[in-house]
Formats: sequence, structure tokens, C-alpha cells
Amino acid sequence: MAMLPSRTKFRKRQKGSLKGLSKAATFVDFGDYGMQALGRGWITGQQIEAARVAINRHFARKGKVFIRIFPDKPISKKPAETRMGKGKGSPSSWVACIRPGRILFEVSGVTIAEARQALRLAAAKLPIKTRFVTRLERF
Repeated sequence: MAMLPSRTKFRKRQKGSLKGLSKAATFVDFGDYGMQALGRGWITGQQIEAARVAINRHFARKGKVFIRIFPDKPISKKPAETRMGKGKGSPSSWVACIRPGRILFEVSGVTIAEARQALRLAAAKLPIKTRFVTRLERF
């Protein structure tokens, strides 16, 4: 199941910048434990789904998982072996823009050891460095 918006105002978007810290979702608000981004980059819908599956497999029908990111930015790509020019390529995938401090996933209803292990397994699926945080910690 691919994560992508049902509709957007514009089909294509400019690349943008990832400088600075996250402006939103920097605290654990819904669960007891969370995974916080330490690096910056793009996380694709497939990577988010892979991390979610890793967490749910480890919990085996225990606990609750909150996904705090959504891939809302289209990434365009020109076909292979295409000459330069002729405009911008078609949207090929969707990404979430991640800055340091952003909470990516939250979990609740499990012990701290189970949460730490599940989020460690999920972090292995993501291209950026993360850390384990509890509800009380601040960035």
C-alpha cells in the first residue's frame, strides 16, 4: 500500500530547502515513546510503510503506533536515457521532508524495552539518523 495524498493543488513542486530545525511535531504528544530525527533528508512513502510494518511485526498485536509524518511532496523523474531539456519529468514518488527534531513515530501500550527494540528495528529502514525519546524529553 503506497502512501500518497489523495489530491494536491499542483502536480509538481520545486525542490526546496531542508535547512533549520523542525518547526512542528518536536514533542511526543500521542504515545509514551517516540523516534526523533537527528538528521535531515527525504523519507519516501515506501520507507515509512517499511518502518511501520517492522514496528507492528515486533509488537505482534500489542500496543498502538502513531505515524507523525506523511509524504506530501512529489518528486519528479525523467525517464532513463532521455536527452536534456523538454521540461520537467513526471511525478514518480512521494516524500516527507524531515528536519532535525521531528518526531517520526510514536508508540504506546508497551513496555519501554519493547518500544526501544521496535523503534530500533524501524530506524534501520530509514535513511536518516534517529534517537529514542520518551514523553518527558525535549530536543
